[in-house]
Amino acid sequence: MNKLDKIKLYCLDMDGTVYLENTLLDQALDTIAYLRKKAKIVFLTNNSSKSATSYIEKLHHLGIDITPDEIYTSGQATCEYLTQHYANKRVYLVGTKALEEEFISYNICLDDVHPDLVVLGYDTTLTYQKLVKLTTFLNEGKTYIATHPDINCPATPYYVPDIGSFISLIEKSTHRIPEIICGKPYTIMGETLMQRFHLNSDEIAMIGDRLSTDIAFANNNHFTSILVLSGETKITDYQNQNQVQADFVFDSIADLLNY
Repeated sequence: MNKLDKIKLYCLDMDGTVYLENTLLDQALDTIAYLRKKAKIVFLTNNSSKSATSYIEKLHHLGIDITPDEIYTSGQATCEYLTQHYANKRVYLVGTKALEEEFISYNICLDDVHPDLVVLGYDTTLTYQKLVKLTTFLNEGKTYIATHPDINCPATPYYVPDIGSFISLIEKSTHRIPEIICGKPYTIMGETLMQRFHLNSDEIAMIGDRLSTDIAFANNNHFTSILVLSGETKITDYQNQNQVQADFVFDSIADLLNY
């Protein structure tokens, strides 16, 4: 039996997998339509600086019509984790306005004076004052959670610092690293995905272009892993390492139409 025959949910990374910046990859629409006939789909992103709504709008602009339950961010995974494990706790959130609104929609209490724990998101509005407040709470021993670990965020002409860079800065100041990281490649986002869709790990496949996040995420959660070579990872990169292995390696998602 082919491993893909059991799949009931395809998780799709976006940039490098479905599109490059603002251009759809060849046959992306046909492939998405095909996958929808076979199973459910969900677009998965570590970027917690934007809301699910903003991603829906971007995909609509590219010609991909999706419903709210077909997008899932590390910010949403963090909210669901907090709801399950830190119910009614006060949170100091370092994040964008969009992420704050996401937390509020989950009825999470935001408190920048007397929080029980701190959550670091990919804050593109980060200020020194926010950093000082965050490090103060960490030095007081508050629980430290991050939405995801990415060091850089894809951009042109050069990548820009993402939350992983913030984590390194904060570690230098406080000697603290997050006790919990929710996004890819860790298991929390995988667990919340399985709960959200009521599926077992062997019923989920992850399609992505990054070994260190997408494919490692699939392997850590025992999902079927599908590497596409249309983005960050090239075939030589894959062949010259043996730490992260994929179940399938395709040039692009369009190869799923012929597989």
